[in-house]
Amino acid sequence: MAFVAPTAEQLGLYLGLPEIDGDRADLLIQQAIALCETVVKPLPDQATAVVLSVAGRAYVNPQQVTYEAIGPMSVQRPQGSGGLYLTKADKAALKALAGRGGAFTVDPTPATADPSPTWPIGDTYGPGAEYEPGWGRA
Repeated sequence: MAFVAPTAEQLGLYLGLPEIDGDRADLLIQQAIALCETVVKPLPDQATAVVLSVAGRAYVNPQQVTYEAIGPMSVQRPQGSGGLYLTKADKAALKALAGRGGAFTVDPTPATADPSPTWPIGDTYGPGAEYEPGWGRA
């Protein structure tokens, strides 16, 4: 199954907004998808959550406001909390959803490898051989 882009209505539900500007939401979703595809392409089926998160941040804080005061109330947001961007967590989630985020093992042993010893085995080497101090068995 291929990735299906979320809709403007889904972005409104995600943000908890009763009304949403459909054209603006569609633009932000398209841009969020393009941004996510810089990390993983094609996007996995479950990438909708990351796309909605990226588009939602840009929808609620397009000017990247960090401090706002209205009368006695004031709000300060962390730096970089607006606009369209991917966080480290977004990138990690996309990679994990695509199956590229974890550790892996590479076995360099060829499939035709033989487990038998490749060195010559004889009576002149090993436990039966004469012991030379400082050199071990000759």
